[in-house]
Amino acid sequence: MNSAIASPECYHGGAFFEAIGNRFGDLPRRHDIINADVLDAWYPPCPAAVQAIRDHLEWIMGTSPPNHAEGLVETLAEVRGVAKEHILAAGGSSPLIFSAFRQWLTPSSRVLVLDPMYGEYVHVLQKVVGCRVERFRLLREDGYVFDPLRFAKTLATGFDLVAWVNPNSPTGRHVVPGEVQDIIRQCPPSTRFWIDETYVEYAGKGQSLEAFAASSNNVVVVKSMSKVYGLSGLRVGYLCGPRRHIDSLRGLQPPWSVSLPAQIAAVHALQATGYYAQRYRETHVLRAQLAAGLRAIGMRDIIPGIANFILFHLPDGGPDGESMIRLCRNRGLFIRDASEMGTAMGDRALRIAVKDARTNQRMLEIMEDALVAATGKEPCHA
Repeated sequence: MNSAIASPECYHGGAFFEAIGNRFGDLPRRHDIINADVLDAWYPPCPAAVQAIRDHLEWIMGTSPPNHAEGLVETLAEVRGVAKEHILAAGGSSPLIFSAFRQWLTPSSRVLVLDPMYGEYVHVLQKVVGCRVERFRLLREDGYVFDPLRFAKTLATGFDLVAWVNPNSPTGRHVVPGEVQDIIRQCPPSTRFWIDETYVEYAGKGQSLEAFAASSNNVVVVKSMSKVYGLSGLRVGYLCGPRRHIDSLRGLQPPWSVSLPAQIAAVHALQATGYYAQRYRETHVLRAQLAAGLRAIGMRDIIPGIANFILFHLPDGGPDGESMIRLCRNRGLFIRDASEMGTAMGDRALRIAVKDARTNQRMLEIMEDALVAATGKEPCHA
């Protein structure tokens, strides 16, 4: 973990490939590990997407995609209820973060981020652009609950951009659209809001701000289709916002930035609303079961988020986060050190992805075994 933190790139998790092998010579080894350090969906993509790629795989692998994902953009516009001129597709959300912030911001820009929050934002803002970054701290003693009044007071001091992950990672907490809109309306139009809604589908229907962003002058929503559509390996994402903001980035987007399998799968996924709605409902049940299991083996401050992961803290008197991660890795379970995602989370904050019921139970058994190995005594079951 220390080498990852020292890297000039932002650490995203994915250490499980150390066990599989990053040259992919023995992919069946994936069955021996649990990759809960990244937030890939526990369910497969919708059957129509899988079938389309399976049926035409050879042709798809050898064929250049539409230059600018035109069909995908049209589908997004129809499904989200916005004009296609307000949408820009890309090979995941990360390229959009890098290109937009480098285009819109300078070292003199003042930017506000949540703390804790997905680490790529601080990395790009501080290490790539060199902005003046300030943090709005979410407090562990409050369960990392977002305080809109305190946030609005902070915003009143004036910022060029606000980067806001909602639902947040690693906390999983979600702020409803009405509260977000109220806060934005209180700010001057010169403050640009960048709302990352990677996990918003887990919050339920009608929770996205895409239509609001498209009709605004200063709000841009970024969406990844990885974590809610089961397309992490294909890399596809998009922006939705005011046309002038989208147009300022459109010329920076290279042709063929979204692969053909990604475009095909994403178009089918966007149309499979019933399939994914059922998977989201199942995720809520699985998350509740995993949270109960974590509580039973003595984990503390288990945050009641709404996405496909759980933030929790290790009990005092046992291993710290780094030691626990090492113990779990030795047993085939990879989980994420969340302490590096915030400035005041302590050294016992961990984030774990929600998996299917059988895998969740196996993860709990591994963590309990790791605690026993570290302390020499059985955990006190709640």
